[in-house]
Amino acid sequence: MREAVDPAKRDQYPANIQAILKRPAPCAAWLGQELLQIDTEGGWCQIGYELSEAQFNRFGAVHGGAIACVMDDVLSVAAGLVLAWGEIAPTLEMKVSYLNQAGAGRHIAEACVRKRGRQISFLEASLAREDGRLIATATGTIMITAFKRG
Repeated sequence: MREAVDPAKRDQYPANIQAILKRPAPCAAWLGQELLQIDTEGGWCQIGYELSEAQFNRFGAVHGGAIACVMDDVLSVAAGLVLAWGEIAPTLEMKVSYLNQAGAGRHIAEACVRKRGRQISFLEASLAREDGRLIATATGTIMITAFKRG
């Protein structure tokens, strides 16, 4: 069931959401990440990103690498929703299709786990401007493994 993310209820969420709410990654902060909704049973998430000139290319649009970074971020959050405590989900591969230019402002990304295997999962994501114009889609493959402190 989809539910809005409430930081005050941090301890009720899966480990990956707890970690994001406790200590956001510097890259996620650079992208202006805001967790909006999750569905822990379905492995689905919706995240807002506040993109700005900090992510622009020399032509005044959001750089394709920044869009790929958003897609990897949202895919990893969705992947983490279906993991057990102590598991992580590094990306093995990702394909991004760029459909329209992105500019400064709020963007909404959604991702879901399409198939979870014992060691490998397959995911899909989309990124749109707040007005609904689709910017990019992505597919990703992640590996499920135990977290090891190195």
